[in-house]
Amino acid sequence: QVQLVESGGGLVQAGGSLRLSCAASGVWSSYYSMGWFHQAPGQEREFVAAHTASGGRTYYADSVKGRFTISRDNAKNTVYLQLNSLKPEDTAVYLCAAQRAPQPVASRASDPSRYSDWGQGTQVTVSS
Repeated sequence: QVQLVESGGGLVQAGGSLRLSCAASGVWSSYYSMGWFHQAPGQEREFVAAHTASGGRTYYADSVKGRFTISRDNAKNTVYLQLNSLKPEDTAVYLCAAQRAPQPVASRASDPSRYSDWGQGTQVTVSS
């Protein structure tokens, strides 16, 4: 089993930046593709970004393209999400997830049901 722990959330003004981290442990390996999702109160969990294990391909939701960047450091077993130009509508709990697939296509990378392991999440609040 994979354990995932997110950190880096907080309160920031609109236009500001945050860097989220997701530390992986357990049976996690660089074979896992990683994703970030967010969930606001009363809403469905939504895809934000994904990073494949093989090939280093990245996928983004249209709402965050050009503002957010996903990256990973396999030596540190850590995945990052850089959030820039934050908007109040970005306010949500951000969760990282792992799926044991080295190079998922976009439809699989963005589908939360494809991910087998999840962290507890970190709160991001953007004030206007």
